Formats: sequence, C-alpha cells, structure tokens
Amino acid sequence: MHETTQAETAVAELAGKYLTFMLGPETYGIEILKVQEIIGLLPITRVPKVPESIRGVINLRGKVIPVMDLASRFELQAREDTERTCIIVVEMARAGSAITMGLVVDEVSEVVSIEAENIEPPPDLGAAVNAAYLLGLGKIGEKVVMLLDLGSIIDVEALSEHGLTNAE
Repeated sequence: MHETTQAETAVAELAGKYLTFMLGPETYGIEILKVQEIIGLLPITRVPKVPESIRGVINLRGKVIPVMDLASRFELQAREDTERTCIIVVEMARAGSAITMGLVVDEVSEVVSIEAENIEPPPDLGAAVNAAYLLGLGKIGEKVVMLLDLGSIIDVEALSEHGLTNAE
C-alpha cells in the first residue's frame, strides 16, 4: 500500500492555474491568484542604494510600486528590453498585509492549468537557479515550466530597509 509522502502532498497542493512567462529561453510560472495584472513596460524611476535586482519604482495609477528584474534576481545574463518586455504586477500576503510588486519579464506566454501528476518537486539544480525559488517543475507536453515561489524571491525585509514596501 502506498503512503502519501510529505513531498507528494506538497506537490498535489501546487496543482492549478499558472501564468507562464519567459526569461531568455526558459519558461517560468507563477500562481495566477497572485497576479493582479500585466502591463507594458512603463518608465521606471531608479532608487539609489537598492539591491541590483530592483530596477526602481513605477507610478501605477497613483500608487508607487517597486519593480524587480527577475533575470537579475536569478543572476541570468542581462538582456535588452524589447516590445515584448512587460511587468507582471503581483500581490502577496505578508504578515497580515498585502505587498504589491512589479516583476519585469521578457515575455508573457499564457495561463495554463497544471495537474498534480504533472508537477515534480524541484531537483537540486546546483548554482543555475537557486532551488529555494522553486515550488516545483510543471510538465506541459514536452515543455518544463519552473513554478516560482514568490515568497522566497521577493525579499520583503530588503525592500523595507529601502522604504520600498507598500503594505496596506
């Protein structure tokens, strides 16, 4: 008789809808419920002495939100912005409040539904991508989608140090 392991239970909880996007040739996904909107690249105001992965802030309908360059956060090779470069605005619950943040990505792909049987726990990837950023790996046909853990990617403490949190 097969007992459900903790890893299998965690993977089963990941099943659902994900917004997929590209960073270079790789496909990533974030839970659709955390996505507020997708916007074209707006003028980004640089903020001095912030971590390199923070591009700065944008004014989105009167609300100033920090913008993170995901490629920089993952220490991927920098690329020029194109007409497909966009900002995914996400909202996360953190310590009883909501934090809104923009994530610069190369291109948004689609919303996909990934079943539990098509999700595997993250393997040890070495230095390529910090596995702590991954919830799991989703399989869609022949493609592998890296499912991201926004909570580990967005360093709320570092943002707070620089006055960039917009918790409500």
